[in-house]
Amino acid sequence: MTEYPFTPLVASLPSTVPFVGPETQERQRGAAFVTRIGANESVFGPSPKAVEAMRQAAAETWMYGDPENHDLKAALAAKHRISPDNIVVGEGIDSLFGYTNRLFVEHGVTVATSLGAYPTFNFHAAGYGGRIVTTPYVDDRENPAGLLELARREDARLIFIANPDNPMATCWDESAMQQMIDDVPDGALLCLDEAYGEFAPDGTLPPLEVSNPKVIRFRTFSKAYGMAGARIGYAIGEAGLIKAFDKIRNHFGVNRIAQAGALASLGDADHLPDVIARVAAARDRIAEIAAANGLTSLPSATNFVAIDCGSDGDFARSVLTALISRGIFVRMPGVPPLDRCIRVSVGHKHDLDAFAEALPHALSDARK
Repeated sequence: MTEYPFTPLVASLPSTVPFVGPETQERQRGAAFVTRIGANESVFGPSPKAVEAMRQAAAETWMYGDPENHDLKAALAAKHRISPDNIVVGEGIDSLFGYTNRLFVEHGVTVATSLGAYPTFNFHAAGYGGRIVTTPYVDDRENPAGLLELARREDARLIFIANPDNPMATCWDESAMQQMIDDVPDGALLCLDEAYGEFAPDGTLPPLEVSNPKVIRFRTFSKAYGMAGARIGYAIGEAGLIKAFDKIRNHFGVNRIAQAGALASLGDADHLPDVIARVAAARDRIAEIAAANGLTSLPSATNFVAIDCGSDGDFARSVLTALISRGIFVRMPGVPPLDRCIRVSVGHKHDLDAFAEALPHALSDARK
């Protein structure tokens, strides 16, 4: 086998990705899933206006996308009533996480996060040599006060939290999050992932304050706007911080089709409220299915529901395996005690009917 002269850091890292995709599992199973309700995608799809805009843009893919993302940034600035100088657009939030780590993390720099939180931020932090420290969830929610205490104790340069949260779907209200923003220690940057913000109750997201240099907030078109496959998201922050992304970002990373779809999505005033209503109804149906099987579902501020399987992680993994064997793609948290749950994304009626049919059999198999 050829020996490549990788950097010592890269040589020390495992060759992996944070998620096993449903396509990989389908190849391993030798069969397609009956229903795909595990990746928190929006089965309700993009706005029809976005679909048409992307269809038209497909004929223009011989051209690069605008490296400045000018029109999309202008539309986002108008939506949020801020300056375009406070917005950076990237190839989904995950890519923006990578750029943020590249800006701030090198060998030995400390990054504070929650044990069991969304793993892609850690993936990028490790890729730049970061030292990752964690604090546990409390009552199935990330712990803002605990994260800040950890960051002060360990002299963390980056602090990561998602609100609403993935994988538990829980959230803090805007006063709690504003207090966290106000209390970020000097020398640290709070990385606030708000990917699921459109689904959260009113009063969850604190007001945007783009003059604050201690926080950067991440948003996406992957969830409520139904464009996960297009890979497009954005971050909001102080203008000097946002300008720094131009030093290292992939300037042609956001493709022309994604730009067109995102811009058209913002121009469709009817689609987003419709999706949010359908998501709320589907969350209720998932909770009903859980209750019918003697299980408890956690209150959700996202487009998925965490279902407590009533035992430990081994039992929940057995339930998950049994669901997958029946063609139902779902996922679960990765660490105790969160891993007593499975995580079910909202779906169409036929998706949830299939889940409702499979779940009692999966529970029976897991109890054998």
